[in-house]
Amino acid sequence: MKFSFITAAGMALGALIVSSFVIADTATAIESALSGDHRSEAHKARDQYRHPTETLMFFGIEPDMKVLEIWPGGGGWYTEVLAPLLRGEGQFTVGTPGAASYSHSYGENLKRSDARFAEKTAANPEIYDRVGVVGLWAPDALDIAPEGSLDMIVTFRNLHNWLMWDLADGMLAAVYKALKPGGILGGVRHRNKTDAPRDPNGRSGYVDEAFAIEVIQRAGFRLVDSADINDNPKDTKDYERGVWTLPPSFRLGDEDREKYAAIGESDRFTLKFVKPE
Repeated sequence: MKFSFITAAGMALGALIVSSFVIADTATAIESALSGDHRSEAHKARDQYRHPTETLMFFGIEPDMKVLEIWPGGGGWYTEVLAPLLRGEGQFTVGTPGAASYSHSYGENLKRSDARFAEKTAANPEIYDRVGVVGLWAPDALDIAPEGSLDMIVTFRNLHNWLMWDLADGMLAAVYKALKPGGILGGVRHRNKTDAPRDPNGRSGYVDEAFAIEVIQRAGFRLVDSADINDNPKDTKDYERGVWTLPPSFRLGDEDREKYAAIGESDRFTLKFVKPE
């Protein structure tokens, strides 16, 4: 029995050491992607606000996972990190608004965003050649992956658009279907004031955190954890042009630009959900 106990303890210690190496290797791989030449200096300057290593590690990402990123935008800021991270052992897909969205009132903007993203990935095949692209738009384009096949889906500052355009329930249903049982939905969103009237349409860009949790759990997800990684107490959330007053948008142009630059990017809540097994 003593031998068995020692063996079991040794095995447990060995597993812990291996796990620690995996975590360290993942963080190192993320940092390597962040320092890559494929990223512009302007994008690198935003790392201080977006905390990509801490955020992705909080979600529990690993390089051998099957991951989908929702609506990366024309700039593909997080795609720059996820594509090289998952390129070797993993599988990475991006869900863009796609052609089904182009008849929407914002269709021309969405079309231009998709075109910019396509140009970006085509210009760097050594980074993006293994990135799959699918259309993701409710209710017309929701077949994003075989049912129950993905380990993780991530979305960054998109929920306000889904609420504004009445897409949230359809999009989240597609996400839920594509994830495997135990799969993770990780997201970062602009946080509204806790004492502000609830804005179910997200027109300021800011979203009530409790309402966001309610909407996502309505799709069947269970909240696992939240983090203060992307909190910004300097953000007063009372701007004429909403969240887009702050960097990187600077919707007011040069008006009070230094003031808004000093605030930095928005205050954001970071949530991790799981599809129950």
